[in-house]
Amino acid sequence: MPTALWLQCGACGGDTMSFLGMGTPHLPALLEELEMTLWHPSLSFGNRVSYETLLNDLRRGSRPLDLLLIEGFILGGPAASGGYDTFRGESKAVIVQELAAKAGAVVAVGTCACFGGIGKLGAIDAIGLQFFHHQAGGLLGEHFRSRRGWPVINLPGCPVHPTVLQDTLCAVCEDRLPELNDYQAPEDWFGILVHQGCTRNEYHEYRVEDNDFGGPGCMFFHMGCRGPLTYAPCNKVLWNNRNSKTNAGVPCFGCTHPDFPQDHPFFHTPNIIDVPLELPDGVDRAHYLAYKGMAAAAAPERLVKRKSRV
Repeated sequence: MPTALWLQCGACGGDTMSFLGMGTPHLPALLEELEMTLWHPSLSFGNRVSYETLLNDLRRGSRPLDLLLIEGFILGGPAASGGYDTFRGESKAVIVQELAAKAGAVVAVGTCACFGGIGKLGAIDAIGLQFFHHQAGGLLGEHFRSRRGWPVINLPGCPVHPTVLQDTLCAVCEDRLPELNDYQAPEDWFGILVHQGCTRNEYHEYRVEDNDFGGPGCMFFHMGCRGPLTYAPCNKVLWNNRNSKTNAGVPCFGCTHPDFPQDHPFFHTPNIIDVPLELPDGVDRAHYLAYKGMAAAAAPERLVKRKSRV
């Protein structure tokens, strides 16, 4: 049975809550495949001494570690000491480095562990495991490979979608490395824009816009929706098998993006003369300006009427 250790660093616990929200039969079935009793903060028994003994055994290599899961960003501060996040007086950054060197596979769970995430908002020198936002490197370095010869598998999200986590853990248990994109996230889940599965696509194409929450129109032009810029599975596999932000009339705020959170306010689209500064991924600005002007003029009456009734 593969052994797994889940370690929280600079974390809010949101990814753990997503993991526990996997529900039945998926979570019990997955736990049967993994000896998660090595350690998970919400699933494991044992006292502090037994936990310390476990960590020491894993770091020395006297116990096998097949899978290391890290939740939360790595704190480097102050002054590169790692002293903002310690265990028994020792920097967690050092502990993670030693465990990663022994692990068969390393998984960064959530955007903070992948890229640094919300750690950019403070002077704490927060980084991800193998990236610092867009830049490869992070704590372990660009060329890090696990004992299986794999890079860190990144599962971004704030929090990660439980189905993504479940699918990836099943692959790892079968000794399969998912096909990864440029940011080392599984292509099956992060090869699609949130926009591509959005129920508001037709409104976007004809630039029928919304200025408030809950309406049927497109939220990209005024309300800061980052669905056309963000690769994530939220409209491919719904949360709780029920819904997503954009389906419910709330803008996507791009939580899987390497630069999340963005520097400008949420729910606002920076623009010049009513044209967004950031355009949908891969779109040329000159063609976009010409196309959107014509599309708005050609918007079907049924779309305009439907929006006006809300």
